[in-house]
Amino acid sequence: MLPSAPDVTAAPLAPRLRLVLASNSPRRRQLLRELGLSYEVRLREVEENFPPHLVRAEVAEYLAAHKAAAYAPDLAPDELVITADTIVCLDHDVLNKPADAAEAVQMLQRLQGRAHDVYTGVCLLCGDGRRVVFSDQTRVHFRSLSRAEIEHYVATYSPLDKAGAYGAQDWIGMVAVTRLEGSYFNVMGLPVHRVWEELEKLGAVRLG
Repeated sequence: MLPSAPDVTAAPLAPRLRLVLASNSPRRRQLLRELGLSYEVRLREVEENFPPHLVRAEVAEYLAAHKAAAYAPDLAPDELVITADTIVCLDHDVLNKPADAAEAVQMLQRLQGRAHDVYTGVCLLCGDGRRVVFSDQTRVHFRSLSRAEIEHYVATYSPLDKAGAYGAQDWIGMVAVTRLEGSYFNVMGLPVHRVWEELEKLGAVRLG
């Protein structure tokens, strides 16, 4: 089980910009902590709708940038906000967070026995106006699951806050995921290798 995340965390790194994480996800908080980054959490309600012509990575990047735009007016010049959005794609369908347990079961029934793609879009927006938007893709292979296994997972872990109705770090990830092509952390909700790379390019962090 993931440890609870404080709103502010200390770290051995010396950030050149004050980092703001605009996410309520405990998984993203954990990943940034494990990168050794110091950050503050700020939350606000942002609608997660997207234009219907967008597909796959375009959807994830649009949603991340859309979230960041909501924080732009309040950013100080020495701040950088990190926003992210993770989606699950099965064929041409985008599977976002299920509305209820019944929809979660339906999603997992569609995913079981098949491979699907997970995209996480990320936006890094600086208070001085600089902006970077990118995404990462991971191919996830599921073994076939019984109805009982699916219903057990949904009832026990209540994955209504997760795209595609599952978390790879949960029980279902251990029993269902047979193979990954790409970053595991991307499936958790943040492609930390790309986040670190882009923060370095922006001069936002330094070691020591």
